[in-house]
Amino acid sequence: MHGIHTIDTGFGRPSFDAAYLVVERGHGALIDSGTTHSLPRFLEAIETADLRPRDIDWLILTHVHLDHAGGAGELMKHLPNAMLAVHPRGARHMIDPSALIAGATGVYGEDAVRRDYGTIVPVPKDRVIEASDGFVVDLAGRALLCLDTPGHAKHHIAIHDERANAFFTGDIFGLSYREFDTANGPFIIPTTSPVQFDPDEAHASIERMMRYEPEAMYLTHYDRVTQVKRLAKDLHEQIDAMVAIAKRHASDPDRETRIATAFAELYVGRAKKHGVMLSAEDITKLLKIDIKLNAQGILVWLDKAHAL
Repeated sequence: MHGIHTIDTGFGRPSFDAAYLVVERGHGALIDSGTTHSLPRFLEAIETADLRPRDIDWLILTHVHLDHAGGAGELMKHLPNAMLAVHPRGARHMIDPSALIAGATGVYGEDAVRRDYGTIVPVPKDRVIEASDGFVVDLAGRALLCLDTPGHAKHHIAIHDERANAFFTGDIFGLSYREFDTANGPFIIPTTSPVQFDPDEAHASIERMMRYEPEAMYLTHYDRVTQVKRLAKDLHEQIDAMVAIAKRHASDPDRETRIATAFAELYVGRAKKHGVMLSAEDITKLLKIDIKLNAQGILVWLDKAHAL
């Protein structure tokens, strides 16, 4: 639809982590890069779209978390004519990814980083463009507008595709797995993973995107969703509910566990109300990683807020 092709990057599990190829008059732009392991899938997607790697003009990163940007350096080696567009705060991490590697290694360990993300390599400085707020990527006359959309991360942009009247949202418009689709449409939850979640900024970024009255959102996790007004309302409600949960358990000695448990109950309850037929156990299992990261991320925000 509108020359937009979904690429399953293969990260995590099937239908978990998406990137996108936008095709316009024989030229292409990629949105996010997946991991280094994703490279064959990108090259296959380019070929399937009847393009060649030299026809790709742009690689645009929504933000530099490794499931979105870890493969950028390796992918750019295979795209001889492409420029990389990224938030100004993220540009230095693409040119020198050592801080990204060190941070991930400190959390997951060297072996796990290599297994999950592959070898992360730099992008030459002269191929990196800082996509500040309002920067327009010109894809063969098709305008892709980059908006500064903090809330999930301070180095986050969402890309408005004028032709499709849709956004490529990275993680700022939450996550919606197809296993939770019902007759009522897609089910969505926020993603508040460490370390830069901010609820006020998240609310503002969602509202900013909604002012464009988009027909659809292309999520990294996962794929195209419609019913955008209803999903935005759901995200606003859950962000507020999650903040309230975090504040309620702020002083608990086992606060991360209690917050994660309460988040699971929140998501299961809303999923059931949405008509999801999966058991509570299966819903929690599918969201296990997200529940953990959301609890950790909101705690980082909570501690920062209390320190002010």
